[in-house]
Parts: sequence; structure tokens; C-alpha cells
Amino acid sequence: MPVPVITVWSDIGCPWATLALHTLHAAAHRRGREISVDHRAFPLELFNRQPTPKDILDSEIVTIAAHRPELGWRLWGGRESHYPVTTLPALEAVQAAKAAEVGGLRAADELDTALRTAFYTDSRCISMHSVILDIAEQCEHLDTDALADALAAGRGRAEVFQQWRTAQGPQIQGSPHLFAPGGRAAHNPGVSYAWTGKPGQGGFPRLDHYDPSWADSLLDALTATG
Repeated sequence: MPVPVITVWSDIGCPWATLALHTLHAAAHRRGREISVDHRAFPLELFNRQPTPKDILDSEIVTIAAHRPELGWRLWGGRESHYPVTTLPALEAVQAAKAAEVGGLRAADELDTALRTAFYTDSRCISMHSVILDIAEQCEHLDTDALADALAAGRGRAEVFQQWRTAQGPQIQGSPHLFAPGGRAAHNPGVSYAWTGKPGQGGFPRLDHYDPSWADSLLDALTATG
């Protein structure tokens, strides 16, 4: 059976995207189904012209982690001065990892997952080049030396900015937005939530419902179409 490629537009610093990717990977692992994820950057800081505010991220992390404790997320436990102010270097590294000599889509997906774990669980500063390469060492199918060479040559940056320009079009609705074979697409799948007020002005995200079965439905559909 051919391995389907699922394209996911997201920011590593987006908790909703990290929830969606965890759900997708967990469903595929449970079913013994191999999938390939092609990560595309939806860089929130470029859209918003500012770092994603920590107070907004914290409230989203608490809301999601309380609802899905299996994620193992924690609030930032590192030094305040080590909090990542940008995710662009991490997004660029994921794009650079797609090159065949670095490891391809499989390595890029491993790195994306490891970077998210490093931020949401281990409180590591994924803005730092050295931290990104340390995390890359954990990735089974990734050549860390090749990634270091690629990043030193500036690879990954042009791809992130090109994807940012593409994501400004109407087809990409936000982070996360998934596209799969057969014309299937979903923005923030399985989530029913609303803010109780303006973020940063006393509002909090209220997660009314999360239905993880969207991932099984997607895998069923991909199996049916072969």
C-alpha cells in the first residue's frame, strides 16, 4: 500500500497544531499505519509581526493539557531569559531536514516532533541553533552533521518565507491546516473552542470538546482510496 503524504501547515509554537499532530501520529501508530507528513510553515510571528505572547500560549497550553493529560505538557519551567522568542530557526531546521542528504520527509517529521516535545514538555529554548542540533541528535533518520551544514548555508529560510507568502492566500486558514490525498482538508480538526474574551485582555480559551476520532476517520478514508 502506498504511503500517503499528509501536508500540515503549522507553527511549532502553536499548541493546537501540536495537539493535532500528536493525535494523527498516535492514531497511525495504534493502527500500525505508516504515514508521511510534509510540514509547511505557518509562522505566526510573521503574520502577527510580534512574538507569540507567552500569556496567550500559557492559557492555551493549560486548557489543552488539562483536557488531554496524555500529552505530558508542562508550563514553561526554564529560566525566563531562556524562553524562546522566535520559532523561525526551528521551522527553518524542519524545512532543511527535508533534503535527501539530511534525511527527507521522515527525518523532518521526527525533528518537528522532537522540537515540539522539547518546548512543551522539556522547557528547552528551541530558538537556539545549538539546542536545535542537540535535539536533532535524538532523531533516528536524521543526519545531524548534514543538517548543521545545511543550516550554516542558510537552507530552510527561503522555504519558510515562501510558505509564509503562500499561506497568506485564502486556501490556508491557519495553524494547523491539514491537507490529504483525495481533496481532504481540515483546519484545527476535532476542536470546538472559543475565547471567553479578547486574548491578553482577560479572556481565556474554553475547550468545549475535542474529538480525536478525526484522525481515524482520515486514515480510514486514505485506506479506502489506497
